[in-house]
Amino acid sequence: MMESLTLQLDGLRVSRETNAKLSQFADLFRKWAKVINLVAPSTAGDLWSRHIADSAQLFALHPYPVTWVDLGSGGGFPGIITGILLSELGDGWVHLIESNHKKASFLRNAILQTGARASVHAVRIEEAPKLVPRCDAISARALADLSALCEFSKPWVDANPGIRLFLHKGRDYAREVNDAHRSWSFDLVEHASQIERESVILEILNLTHKR
Repeated sequence: MMESLTLQLDGLRVSRETNAKLSQFADLFRKWAKVINLVAPSTAGDLWSRHIADSAQLFALHPYPVTWVDLGSGGGFPGIITGILLSELGDGWVHLIESNHKKASFLRNAILQTGARASVHAVRIEEAPKLVPRCDAISARALADLSALCEFSKPWVDANPGIRLFLHKGRDYAREVNDAHRSWSFDLVEHASQIERESVILEILNLTHKR
């Protein structure tokens, strides 16, 4: 039975067509997850809430037709979900950065099956700015600590100082923020997760490296 994100997230309403694409992605994900490790096995059973709805929170916070870079896209969270939701707008794009070639193959298949507004770059994050020199927003989920994510993001921030970062973080996020402030200056908005009680989405603006 198809589930609906409209029942799970405040501020997000999707069409029946988009909901069908999300359901199609979920079916494809389950098939591929039997062969390759796309997410932690302990969380795979709660795919809609733990991963799809959790990822959709980013689009709910920034529902505009902009160009995204999704770092370490893995099983498609949040990048593929953002790309599917962008298809409802008919504009915007997500560049999925995933160096694991098996996962990159899954992501390409998911794009073909769902019509997500996205493309895959099977390279290391450090190499990605050469292929995608500019973007408006950056996302990452379960990838690295905040200091490392700031470092990864720097080439895109240098190209577009108005860029926004949307980063999923767990209960230890305050320590990561304090650690990052040693080397980085930034404005921070903390959005409480609608899915995980102790999790947040950190929205970072005006990121600069301290001299």
